[in-house]
Amino acid sequence: MKLNAADKQTRATELLRTGIADDSIRVPHQALIEFIAATTKPLTRNGPSLLSPDDARRELEEMLVQFEVLYPDEELVRVAILGAATYGLSWFDAHMWAYAERFGLDTLWSENFEDGRLYGRVRARVRSSDQPDDLLAQP
Repeated sequence: MKLNAADKQTRATELLRTGIADDSIRVPHQALIEFIAATTKPLTRNGPSLLSPDDARRELEEMLVQFEVLYPDEELVRVAILGAATYGLSWFDAHMWAYAERFGLDTLWSENFEDGRLYGRVRARVRSSDQPDDLLAQP
């Protein structure tokens, strides 16, 4: 069954709440950047965005408190270069994978990878329609 946007948001919220409660989700810095870009971009030409810039920044501040955020360093960038070359990943997907590989996480939830495939030490899982994009799981 295909979920509508409201159902997806409800289920994603449930997943995130569970992840906060059991400390099982790690969020890469890149996802925070993408959050601001995605939520403040107009939905249609000259139309409204999902969030105002002020609301998006406020939400981002809350995320910084709720989740352990993984930040890039030189080693992560080198791992991303390797991931792009070895697995043919796009530059942005290579970075997302590199966060998981670099920080020793076992699962990367994202629709941008082949479900079940092992990339280095990280197993990619394609999100079902009720999960948000690009969440990293704790080992």
